[in-house]
Amino acid sequence: MASPPQDDQDTPAPSQARERPSWLIDIVVALLFLIADAVIVVVAVMLLFMVGMGTQAPRSSATVHSRDVPVLMWLTIWGVPAVAATSAVVHTRLRMPVTAVVQTLFTLACTILAVAGTRMLLS
Repeated sequence: MASPPQDDQDTPAPSQARERPSWLIDIVVALLFLIADAVIVVVAVMLLFMVGMGTQAPRSSATVHSRDVPVLMWLTIWGVPAVAATSAVVHTRLRMPVTAVVQTLFTLACTILAVAGTRMLLS
């Protein structure tokens, strides 16, 4: 038996370039990330402030400060900027420019907070 003829008009041509999501979806996702990122940054600043205020000891005290910082603490401090950078790259690859900019700004804020947290832990 012969196979039925293929009609080229029924099958769509494969697209070489990935289509970007609509601007509305990009802006809505960016706003959701902006709200979530703002909450994360505010909580991180509050924690950094509370931990920083709680570790101030009198200079005349003869106590020995330990420089042992748990690995989980370092993973938390530097893991958040790494995840934020990954998110910015993924949204760039998804061709969502507004969301990518929001995530890049969040990466910058997280990196600044990570440097401040590292300086606090090492002081």
